[in-house]
Amino acid sequence: MTTLRSLLHKTSLPKNEARMVLAHLLEIHLQLPRSALLTQDEMVLSDAFVAEWVLLVQRRLQGEPIAYLMGRRGFHAIELMVGPGVLIPRPETELLVDLGLDELQRILNTENGLNECEHSLTMLDLGTGSGAIALAIAASQPNVSVVATDASQAALDIAQQNAARLKLRDRVSFCLGSWYAALQTPGDVYRSFDLILSNPPYVAANDPHLSKGDLRFEPPSALTDFGSGLSCLATIIDGALAHLKPGGLLVVEHGFDQSPAVLDRLALAGFEDIRPHRDLAGHWRVASGRKPV
Repeated sequence: MTTLRSLLHKTSLPKNEARMVLAHLLEIHLQLPRSALLTQDEMVLSDAFVAEWVLLVQRRLQGEPIAYLMGRRGFHAIELMVGPGVLIPRPETELLVDLGLDELQRILNTENGLNECEHSLTMLDLGTGSGAIALAIAASQPNVSVVATDASQAALDIAQQNAARLKLRDRVSFCLGSWYAALQTPGDVYRSFDLILSNPPYVAANDPHLSKGDLRFEPPSALTDFGSGLSCLATIIDGALAHLKPGGLLVVEHGFDQSPAVLDRLALAGFEDIRPHRDLAGHWRVASGRKPV
């Protein structure tokens, strides 16, 4: 007989990872909560359950990310479906969301005489992937209408499924195309925005991390520009003023060592109120700049 306890005892996975995978299987096969790992650890498991456990363990031991094994990842205040076609959302990117939400609230607070619930803000998420940034913003701020773009149809398909699951499909519009070019398609929703957020590919092509860990399994085009790591950031920064309202804010995520170059690019493009922002690890991870009024 195979039980939860015996699987945990014999597994080659780290115990925290084994518990995550088992909790996932308990939910999808038996509709049981994670607490069953403790309260029902002597439960006898079916052959089908054990077979899927063995398969997932093998995939994990080969290095496949836990998020891909389970098909989902928590991000900010939402849970997202993820798969091999999209970047796995990172905790560092939650800083981008928090800064975006702060800016949207600032605008609402300064709109004298306007009823907040009647005022709709506009935001653009460039390179949305799974929809993480766009949907986290929309879920937390009901007064914002979001446009999310991506050059990958596979990524947009996943993002749209996430929007439907979160009941945000009517608040987020999706456009296929590379950066601002996606907005040139017929029927695009907005031409100018209060806020633009982006977590573009910023890993240099020669970075050894691309051949290690989870990054080996994620889509290369979501990680690197296949060059210096700065070309996508430059495209986003250089084109942003044409798509921001006066006083609008651009916020971009970048590599831990790219802050000086990104801040310089923002200044060169004509932004004001340029600021760097640290992530929880203390790295300069995000930069922002405001369009002159």
